[in-house]
Amino acid sequence: MMIPARLLGQENTKADLAITVTTLDGAPLSYATITITGGKSGHTDEQGKFIANNIKPGKYTITASMVGYQTASKNVDVAVGQSLDVVFTLQPGNSLSEVVVTAGRKAESIKEVPSSVSILNERQVKEQMNINPSVAAILGNTIPGLGVATNKANNAGQTLRGRQVLVLIDGIPQSTPLMNGSRDIRTIDPAVIERVEVIKGATSIYGNGSAGGIINFITKKPVAGKSFTGLTSVGISGNVVHPANTLGYRFSQMFSGNINRFSYVVSGTVNYTGVQKDAKGNVNAQPDGLGQSRTYNAFVKSNYKINDNSDVTASYNLYTSTQKSDYVNVIGKYGVKPSVGQKGDDPGESAGTPYNHNVLLTYQNRALPLNSSVDLSAYYNGFQSMNRYVAQGSAWYGPGQTKIQSYKKGVRLTLNTPWKLGNWGDGNVTYGLDLLNDRTNQILTDGRVYIPDMNMVNLAPYAQMKLDILTNLVFKAGIRYENATVTVKDYSTIAKGPNNQGSIPVTGGKIPYNATTFNAGLRYNKYDLFNPFVSFSQGFAITELGRILRSATSNTIETINTKPVITNNYEAGFSSRLGIVNLTAAYYISTSNLGANLVDNGNGVLVAQREPENVHGYELTADVNLSQQWSVGGSYAYVEGKSKQPNGAQVYLNGLRIAPPKATGYLGFRSDNKFDVKLYWIYTGNRDRFAVRSNGLYANSEGPVKSINLFNLGANYKFNTKFSAGLGIENLFNKAYYPVVAQYRAMDADYAMGVGTTANLNLYYSF
Repeated sequence: MMIPARLLGQENTKADLAITVTTLDGAPLSYATITITGGKSGHTDEQGKFIANNIKPGKYTITASMVGYQTASKNVDVAVGQSLDVVFTLQPGNSLSEVVVTAGRKAESIKEVPSSVSILNERQVKEQMNINPSVAAILGNTIPGLGVATNKANNAGQTLRGRQVLVLIDGIPQSTPLMNGSRDIRTIDPAVIERVEVIKGATSIYGNGSAGGIINFITKKPVAGKSFTGLTSVGISGNVVHPANTLGYRFSQMFSGNINRFSYVVSGTVNYTGVQKDAKGNVNAQPDGLGQSRTYNAFVKSNYKINDNSDVTASYNLYTSTQKSDYVNVIGKYGVKPSVGQKGDDPGESAGTPYNHNVLLTYQNRALPLNSSVDLSAYYNGFQSMNRYVAQGSAWYGPGQTKIQSYKKGVRLTLNTPWKLGNWGDGNVTYGLDLLNDRTNQILTDGRVYIPDMNMVNLAPYAQMKLDILTNLVFKAGIRYENATVTVKDYSTIAKGPNNQGSIPVTGGKIPYNATTFNAGLRYNKYDLFNPFVSFSQGFAITELGRILRSATSNTIETINTKPVITNNYEAGFSSRLGIVNLTAAYYISTSNLGANLVDNGNGVLVAQREPENVHGYELTADVNLSQQWSVGGSYAYVEGKSKQPNGAQVYLNGLRIAPPKATGYLGFRSDNKFDVKLYWIYTGNRDRFAVRSNGLYANSEGPVKSINLFNLGANYKFNTKFSAGLGIENLFNKAYYPVVAQYRAMDADYAMGVGTTANLNLYYSF
């Protein structure tokens, strides 16, 4: 269709386009992709707007697309000196349009990123939340290369491509790499997540802990154009086959709005999980389980628009998830019978995450000299992780219960400046400085120190260049300099027997870490049929320093091997769109000259092993839009890794690092924008790499894993513009199985079966 232009005057020789993209409800679609044939292309801003200034007069086809919506196009005819307003209202659908990623510190299309990226948008998060509201389960069921969830309060073993991942919330680090407590993925409720961005492979854009990649949870923004809106949701959950005592509930309330230059979002969520039972009706009371757990999430975000080009945003998120069960774990026998729960009292404090505080203050200005922009952020993260009480510790004397405490504060300065390289193409450079103070320790609730206070200060400048060579060849390269110092005061290792037996006094000191990491990549995006990329990237991590310090056998810090892990990631892949079909594929190799693999010391305790490592794998995805109603798709991910022993022998990395092959699939049906339903399939394959040790038992995390097939179902129905309902069923066919973690851990206490058929019913009211 032809759009009439609005004449502003004939004094100009060029024209302007102002493009707005909204949903059916009038909400702006941020980061929608705008393509102008023969002209400038890009993405809408947070207000759903895209401006193309000084374009040549003529005829253009404008296309607006975004994942989860039907692509729309309009033809326009712009004359000299004219300005044109074009509005797109996108319909929901099964469109597989390109996606925009911002985790690289600048919004850009995935077609411009020379690495593997997975995105979950708001609708996909909601679909998975109806099945299981645990973020670890949502990601484990959907992201290729990420291990499946453990059905626990921690995410131990849920690595990304065989390495630890750095978890962020709006760019604030949640992970505790100095002492990995494996609770960083479950640090936010999905009700406040707008989308999730997963960048795979080592990255030098972010600092400590990103050897496997990053997961960035991006929180919700207010609905534009309305002074007061709200979303209320209430839900119940429970085991369908064995319902007694399994009833859980969920309540969430969100308010948002815009008043002149001020906008806000306020949200609160309460989630209680009832007793969990396996397919046979046995109570699951495994250590660090989710049965009878309570989760609270409070979220506030406010924004003040100083002018059209600058604003200030402040946000706060509190997440707490703890378990207080009236069941205790009756330990079974690995490979013979499962551990089950029986009525009883746990003498310890509630295990889980007592609190995770995030405070963020951001200033943005998009009108600096040289068309530059700036993002200046200051943040604070306070985190506590409580482990399960044990009657007899394997690493200390007597009973005890440990907790990890981590307090991070930092400043992030990000600037972006565009530039032009003659007739060769356009480019930009993103550069800045990160300042981070991370103070982490691990103590017992009775006051004993398990890991001393590790106080790290890291100052890291970085720069990332992007050049669009001759329009279709994208070249990216970056550098980051890590300048960190960890201060440890004098301490003593924890006693292994009475009268301080086995305790070793260690003289503290300062441990310097200096490293320069690089990345470079190419992507050719001219043809939708074949969009290839190659890349090299490095990651930096002071990994498992706490485990190294607590296992010290010498008396001074200087003699302990505390060198950082530098990871080299090589990757090649492509994306392809052929009509109704979208395909992606990637192959990668990840190496490190000095790893930090955790291995059994012979007493069931995991200690860090500093040896060279080599990890490799591949990932495949496919999505097909059979029609506007029907869609089908799936993924497959394989990873394997070995470490090199001092004698030259190659030894497989254990299950804590390397997940078995994983496949996912879905079949979806959507009818007249009111009803949609999807059947999901999750498969984990076999992995058997280790023999039993001399005692006739498998070592910690070296057990064999047998394949698992599970099916989930998710459905949504929209009654009208205000009321809707969501139904999710986990383990649809009540499969009796042992989760991957229960198999590879090879520990009697952890040998518990997975949950049986569990239903979640949620009602939503929006106003």
